[in-house]
Amino acid sequence: MRLHLKAGEKVFINGAVLSFEQKTSVKLLNDASFLLEAYVMQPEDTTTPLRQLYFYIQTALIDPKTEMDSLQRALLMLASIHMAIENADLLEGLATVEVQIKKKRYFDALRTLKKLFEIEMAIWSEKQEEDQTEAVVMPFARAVGEN
Repeated sequence: MRLHLKAGEKVFINGAVLSFEQKTSVKLLNDASFLLEAYVMQPEDTTTPLRQLYFYIQTALIDPKTEMDSLQRALLMLASIHMAIENADLLEGLATVEVQIKKKRYFDALRTLKKLFEIEMAIWSEKQEEDQTEAVVMPFARAVGEN
């Protein structure tokens, strides 16, 4: 496996954080858990259930010391999300994520989740629009006595 890195870009390999001063290529000669900086989600960005799930899987991938704890949290989160959603595309995607986690294909699970973020945001936006519509209609109904 060959990784191409820009100057200053970070890569997480088996829990170690590497950064190079110049543009470089790194060739991994054996199996290693790694994650490029572009795929790393910061804690403050975990604003939705799928993003929280992503963060747990990411942590399992980049920090081998906490892998088991992170995976337990990820699987609990996954079960909670399954119970709360009805969208067929999300359910199908999450089933794929679960299989990938159980096969320790963490990077594949992250890629699958990234694709689901858009669906999650569309559902969230629809819910927000419904809530705003109700907020506008209810005060008007009260104003004209249609309580």
